[in-house]
Amino acid sequence: MEEEISWVSHCIDNVDSGTVGFDSFSDLNEETDRDVTTVSMDLVLPDDLLERILTYLPIASIFRAGCVCKRWHEIVTSKRFLWNNSHALLHKPWYFMFTSSDEPIGYAYDPILRKWYGIDLPCIEKSNWFIASSSGLVCFMDNDSRSELYVCNPITKCCKGLDEPPGPKFPDYSALSVSVNRASQSYNVLIVKSKQVPENFVQWDLSIHLYDSETREWLTELTEVLTGWRAGDESVICDGVLYFLIYSTGGGGPDNRHGLIMYNLRSRSPYGLLMRSFIPVPCSLTCGRLMNLNEKLVMVGGIGKHDRPGIIKGIGIWLLKGREWQEIARMPHKYFQGFGELDDVFASSGTGDLVYIQSYGAPTLLVFDFNQKQWKWSQKCPVIKRFPLQLFTGFCFEPRLEIAP
Repeated sequence: MEEEISWVSHCIDNVDSGTVGFDSFSDLNEETDRDVTTVSMDLVLPDDLLERILTYLPIASIFRAGCVCKRWHEIVTSKRFLWNNSHALLHKPWYFMFTSSDEPIGYAYDPILRKWYGIDLPCIEKSNWFIASSSGLVCFMDNDSRSELYVCNPITKCCKGLDEPPGPKFPDYSALSVSVNRASQSYNVLIVKSKQVPENFVQWDLSIHLYDSETREWLTELTEVLTGWRAGDESVICDGVLYFLIYSTGGGGPDNRHGLIMYNLRSRSPYGLLMRSFIPVPCSLTCGRLMNLNEKLVMVGGIGKHDRPGIIKGIGIWLLKGREWQEIARMPHKYFQGFGELDDVFASSGTGDLVYIQSYGAPTLLVFDFNQKQWKWSQKCPVIKRFPLQLFTGFCFEPRLEIAP
């Protein structure tokens, strides 16, 4: 068995990786089949054994394996292989970093092989669009009218447009989230819209809208008026519960500028009772980022100085247990300094057991392993900052082959 695995690795290592994505196989034909010197081994290995070996490769290696020869390409693109691959060892989540302030171009980081790959994202037109991901699917929403929505698999490039959601067309704030049912491969997309009540500085209309891929319809889950608070652009779905951050509009103290709201998608919340689920944040935050790590709500936040709450003094990671926050880690000072000049807001997203943190001002990426409680810099991104106002953002997603919108 070791000899067969070594031979498979040898064949893959001698193939150019190119751009990640199944569309890179489109030019394959009989004339491009590789002339493998150990062709006798290829004949000896039965399809089921070769498929089993290929199943446990990292995603990027699977793409390269598909370029070895026509036989391997047919195996890694077959429905049976895609299904088996989804039940093999879980792949670590990747992080896509936008390297342009306007165009949706960039690189994706693979934490297993510690490599960056060029990926062309489908559907998205600008890097400032709203983005949410779950179990291999990524949802994009335009940042203007909030009416253009797409769900796609960034690895296979499968993409589907959604109907325009209900609610106000030009809300002041929007939060996007998506949740995938791995068993049925159905998914829900949720949008939290927040719009200021005309001529009222403290009241905000809030509405929650849900798209169900099985019915292919939008439903307005809830409409409510919040006083002294508004929703923002941070939301996530964990274990059937929608969580989103709200922000004080009533001039609260430095420790009361952020809060968390829970909305149970199974039991719903009666009108007027949404604020009963309010949970204070663990400390004075400059910003908060919500993420689903194995169906547990995790928040990464910038910790503000006590006397100057708008100035960041550190970054913390908290886990919500019931209605209480448990501090998991604080970024060590050497890593905090490693970002250079860090603003009070930053990009952070995660899934599985990894949390990614990056500054908007530089292509530097820090990875936190939630299980091992370890911090580690990624490999250097293959792009440099070309001008002072160039910004870098990104999002985390699972590289999966079998899921499709």
